[in-house]
Amino acid sequence: MIQLTLEQARELAQKILRGNGFSEPHVQAVSATVLAGERDGCASHGLYRVLGCVSSLKAGKVVADADPEVIDQAPALVRVDAKGGFSQLAFQAGLPVLVEKARQCGIAALAINRCVHFSALWVEIEALTEAGLVAFAFTPSHAWVAPAGGSKPVFGTNPIAFGWPRAGHNPFIFDFATSAIARGEIELHRRAGKPIPLGWGIDQHGQPSTDAEAVMNGAMLTFGGHKGSALAAMVELIAGPLIGDLTSAESLAYDAGSKSSPYHGELIVVIDPRRFLGEATDEHLARAEAMFESIQGQGARLPSQRRYEARARSAEQGVQIPQALYDDLKALIAD
Repeated sequence: MIQLTLEQARELAQKILRGNGFSEPHVQAVSATVLAGERDGCASHGLYRVLGCVSSLKAGKVVADADPEVIDQAPALVRVDAKGGFSQLAFQAGLPVLVEKARQCGIAALAINRCVHFSALWVEIEALTEAGLVAFAFTPSHAWVAPAGGSKPVFGTNPIAFGWPRAGHNPFIFDFATSAIARGEIELHRRAGKPIPLGWGIDQHGQPSTDAEAVMNGAMLTFGGHKGSALAAMVELIAGPLIGDLTSAESLAYDAGSKSSPYHGELIVVIDPRRFLGEATDEHLARAEAMFESIQGQGARLPSQRRYEARARSAEQGVQIPQALYDDLKALIAD
């Protein structure tokens, strides 16, 4: 393992992205996201993702200097055309408009179109809870996941994320794929030559497999059987046709075998509790705190609790990445 301070990790990501031709706004936005993943112990969405950023660029599947366009769609709706660039910069462009619309209308939505997306959604959700908003986010990916009862990929990993702001505490945030596991976790097992647990996926013949390579060439499975499958279909609809963007199957077809990061859209919906509740806001938010206390009071943990603990450790100790990953990243600097 290679030990890095957080600043060294940031510099490594930025040097690679900058050296491979990404514009400075994209360098800053993308590096901040991968650093957040590494810092919070989410290795599948950390520095490892820089490899995919560069390979997507070399395959011609991401625009290195895309300048997002913000479109004021309606009183409570905003669109951002990412113009083929990574989603991070498009989100940053739309964030102030989304927050202002939520303040005015009580509820608002942001559609990001024509973006390349590789990141966890909790990074964006956390930016919204910092503004005091309740937030939801949805995005498809590539068609890697079979529906319940099927054997061929239809859905993406199709994550769903939710955030609830908490005064004086870290926000309550969950962010999970509707697949049994994130695609990046299977890739990390493949890179390490480790078997994956049964239930993560099936091979090309529809048979359960613990071979990461076989599952990546076959199909992943949804969590919770038909329940996860239904949620995955919901994400396809509201973050695909509803916002005029691609489904996971269409994203994979666009990829044309290049194995680049998915190209599609993202839907974010936010609610301002103070517009809903007015003078009673603090009273009702306190009731939410009572629920959180009842969960933790019996020894159960809240979603993201491990991430926050990892964040505190990383601030003091830095992060560790595998030697093989470090070598692959350094090779991109040499290129």
